[in-house]
Amino acid sequence: MKGQTRSEHLYERALKVLPGGVSRNAVLRKPHPAYAAHGEGCRVTDIDGNCRIDFANNMASLIHGHAHPAIIAAVTEQLHRGTAYTLATEVEVEFAEHMVGRSQSFEKIRFVNSGTEGIMCCLKAARAFTSRPKIAKVEGAYHGLYDYAEVSQTASPANWGEAAHPRSVPVTAGTPASALDEVVILPFNDSVRALALLDQHRSDLAAVLIDPIPHRVGMVPASADFIEALHGWTRRNGALLIFDEVITFRSEYGGAQEWYRQRPDLTALGKAIGGGFPVGAITGRADVMDVLNPLADKVLFPHSGTFSANPVTLSAGLAAMRLFDRGEVARLNALGERARRQIAEIINAEGVSACVTGAGSMFRIHMKPEPPADYRAAYANPNEATAVRTLLDHMFNHGFMLINTCSGTISTPMTEVEIDQLCVELQRGFQLIAKQIPAMTVAARA
Repeated sequence: MKGQTRSEHLYERALKVLPGGVSRNAVLRKPHPAYAAHGEGCRVTDIDGNCRIDFANNMASLIHGHAHPAIIAAVTEQLHRGTAYTLATEVEVEFAEHMVGRSQSFEKIRFVNSGTEGIMCCLKAARAFTSRPKIAKVEGAYHGLYDYAEVSQTASPANWGEAAHPRSVPVTAGTPASALDEVVILPFNDSVRALALLDQHRSDLAAVLIDPIPHRVGMVPASADFIEALHGWTRRNGALLIFDEVITFRSEYGGAQEWYRQRPDLTALGKAIGGGFPVGAITGRADVMDVLNPLADKVLFPHSGTFSANPVTLSAGLAAMRLFDRGEVARLNALGERARRQIAEIINAEGVSACVTGAGSMFRIHMKPEPPADYRAAYANPNEATAVRTLLDHMFNHGFMLINTCSGTISTPMTEVEIDQLCVELQRGFQLIAKQIPAMTVAARA
């Protein structure tokens, strides 16, 4: 170990027992991952003693940052009573009541263990309710690991097909062609083309799945017209509208769906509602949710799960959501607006070919001159990808953690101070890009 950092040594050990040395690709960095020692508030310290302000927040899941005292107290109290039982718990009922009270579209809810599982349950429930096999989703949108939900999230110019008729592209090698055939891919925020594609499958579609601020598509909110068009189509054709609010629930007290006149039939939740623990949920219309009802004469969707509604997770989640009241939502959204505004001003001042998107308490930096309208416009060319990596590395090496798409989320321990510190370092990062990659300046692209 002589001459090595602790992280370097640990990664050598990890490579011998973990594929790639990690259990999730998001933490992998070159030449090795950083390993966390502890986190407090909005800061994380690694095992080599480096402290960073955390705008990644475990991929947008830590709405209250690290080690919030109220969450620690709730979890500790539950740990003394036990971690899991083959019995129901009171906290499950309390948390369900709280969540149902946050949104008018949440009539009933079931808790699961991840956002991926929440999406999977939504799609299975929609099929059970409609007796139809197919789903439709937006090109490039990330919805977890379920075979049907992940289709076309990594499509590229080499395989994505025509804009008016995007191809169903597999993510994982060996994905059955039958799964691809059951997924209709829609262009984002293009109502005319989307409706034309939906019409081709109207008798087979169980649901349309939409993330209202799809991160991988560019973190641009779905337009009111687009949501209205999808909602209207599902009503006319007997399908369901599903919102993926695993990430976006942080955007308003009742989720990003508060921004739209139309509400979904089902919503998938996860991340922030777990208070830092693994969690997911399916919620929505009572009649649709009742496909899971084990008391029905015929159970259309039998469902269980060893750790679903785990009392430790739900204790943390209930504490976290009670703390995330309307006042805190509004405060974080104001900080998000401050960050996006200042980043845009810095981009303009430095003359780099970049832009910032996002909404609520989230932002994403693109090395493109204009905000992308859809996944294809957001797709990074080689120069843009290099510039993003340069900026991410600069920020990480100078005390800031961002999500690996150059995105950030804001947590309640943050104030204007952290936002301003972020922007100061981003300005230095843009200056570095202009120096190292001259092609990424506005002048070069003109």
